[in-house]
Amino acid sequence: MSKASADIQQRAEDRRTALYLVLGQVPAGKVVSYGELADLAGLGRAARWVGRTLSQLPSDTRLPWHRVLGAGGRLSLALGTPSGDEQRARLRAEGICLVNNRVDMSRHGWRPMEHSG
Repeated sequence: MSKASADIQQRAEDRRTALYLVLGQVPAGKVVSYGELADLAGLGRAARWVGRTLSQLPSDTRLPWHRVLGAGGRLSLALGTPSGDEQRARLRAEGICLVNNRVDMSRHGWRPMEHSG
């Protein structure tokens, strides 16, 4: 492997690590959008990259992927799909209300600065 491709691979791994570290901090009962998660992880405007990366998580992951939503609290995983149904069930189990396929971000949105003390 060339030095350039090793550097690219390392940068990609660093980006995933930053994403996973922030995602792991989202508490039960709170949600974050793909764009907010990218921003909090220092990845800039990488909402689509976040979505693609989360879609590749192993099925046994302990990361709270279900707490990541589309802009404005919209659930982006389709109703009636295994992952969409699992996301809805997990959110409801955490006490999060879903109305018209959305979550009230003003009520359930994660604001890390409020939780850090």
